[in-house]
Amino acid sequence: MICISGIGWIFDGKYGCARTGHKRNAESDLPPSGEVFPYPFKNFGRLDPQSRVTCCAVGLALRDARIELSPNQKKAIGIVGTCSSGSLASDIKYFRDYIDSGRTLGRGHLFIYTLPSSPLAEAAVYFGCLGPLLYIDDRQDPFGTTVRTASEMIRASEAGTMVAGVTEEEGAAYFVLQKAKQPDPGCHILPADQAMIGISTIGDVVARVIDINKHGA
Repeated sequence: MICISGIGWIFDGKYGCARTGHKRNAESDLPPSGEVFPYPFKNFGRLDPQSRVTCCAVGLALRDARIELSPNQKKAIGIVGTCSSGSLASDIKYFRDYIDSGRTLGRGHLFIYTLPSSPLAEAAVYFGCLGPLLYIDDRQDPFGTTVRTASEMIRASEAGTMVAGVTEEEGAAYFVLQKAKQPDPGCHILPADQAMIGISTIGDVVARVIDINKHGA
């Protein structure tokens, strides 16, 4: 059985985890780095906005799953994600910079984010994830598709733990998935298939997390 062991989300000026409730962030669109990253994120400032929110949501999910992370220790964790707009915002920013530069050169730190998989790759590099990384283009059922794909990767022994979720302009939400013989209330929040019922937007994830906080899984 594949279970959800952690959930992290950022949405509508708030952020939170399944186990610790939610908080409003008045100072920034993103959570304080100390609540997300277990060690300094050296190049966080150069990331594009989509990569920043992705890394923060993934960090919240991993913390919620109580996975210990260290800059000197890699883990067999994979990441699957999607975004309905792909890398369009970064593509436009890069092309405008290319035009402003006389159509001869575009800045490299902008170019690297013209791939829709770049935010997932930034998260994988920082958190030391050695498992598979996959960007999926699915606008009909983004959460269902990413979680099902991550579940199949675990069943195929491609990784012991997977992170799956969605990043959009309004925020991001990611799940940590792990294999279990049966759900353990001390370690797991919900079976993965049960968690996905009624989930199609980030707002749905937040509503589900708030319900879990109030009533339990």
